[in-house]
Amino acid sequence: MKWRGIGLCLLIASIAAIIGHYIPVMGAAVCSIILGMFIRPFIDMNRAAPGIKLCSKKVLQWAIIVMGFTLNFRAVAELGWSSLPLTVVTITVALLAGYIIGCMMHIHDKIRTLISVGTAICGGSAIAAVSPVIEADDEEVAYAISTIFLFNIIAVFTFPVIGHMMNMDQTIFGYFAGTAINDTSSVVAAGYTYGTVAGDTGTIVKLLRALMIVPLCLIIVWLNRSQVSVKRIFPWFILYFCAASIFATLIPIPEVVLIAIKKISVFMIAVAMSAIGLSVDLKQFRQLGYKPVILGALLWLLVTSISLIILHFK
Repeated sequence: MKWRGIGLCLLIASIAAIIGHYIPVMGAAVCSIILGMFIRPFIDMNRAAPGIKLCSKKVLQWAIIVMGFTLNFRAVAELGWSSLPLTVVTITVALLAGYIIGCMMHIHDKIRTLISVGTAICGGSAIAAVSPVIEADDEEVAYAISTIFLFNIIAVFTFPVIGHMMNMDQTIFGYFAGTAINDTSSVVAAGYTYGTVAGDTGTIVKLLRALMIVPLCLIIVWLNRSQVSVKRIFPWFILYFCAASIFATLIPIPEVVLIAIKKISVFMIAVAMSAIGLSVDLKQFRQLGYKPVILGALLWLLVTSISLIILHFK
């Protein structure tokens, strides 16, 4: 059953790679999302959904791990360390603002919490990790993920435009995307649309941000006196990414092999992005209440503004 969705994602990614080659400003990742969104109404999602879900989650993680073989671990560590202050500030602002604004808007505490952590850390992954800790039901989780996903899609298309308008170099744009875009998949798509260095930088910054899931969940566990397994909430693929980077640092990989690995990683990202596009259900967005969407928009704009201000003085 999964092969239907996987095959569809591979086909879309292949077409997107060809288009991206001739239209570099768009790139294969963004093109994959657009094609996925366009094709979705014409396919049987019940049959394709398992494979699409696999591609949107696991293939993206595998792509990031493969990417690790092309990066020097010293550079990864230095970049992660240099982005830590910006990461901590944007996370803190998002969580505090989410609580204050959510209370002012009288939004249910669980939905407010899920949207806040999704914006602050890493979108759907953070929501999935926190939801069992606060005992959120499936409807609340779906509601929060849909809200965050809406702004992920908007960010993929708008952030590269903002970057070019502000004449950002690729490294600064990577910091910007990694700290201000909610979900890892959207950071990867926007980053590599802007450029290879921007994509690498944004991914590393975002992975550091994703690690903050663990301390945040432990704090929530302590506040709610609940129980949750650290093994369940830990983003293990980040460790595998670091292991791949350490391997590449200790054992030099020939340039021709590095080029091949990079191409494989980029194509895997396109496959994952095609699954993201196929997951966009416009009808679902129309069913969302306006208050959580407004909260998500305000938090996203606030984090984006804080990131831009700090990077301006960096």
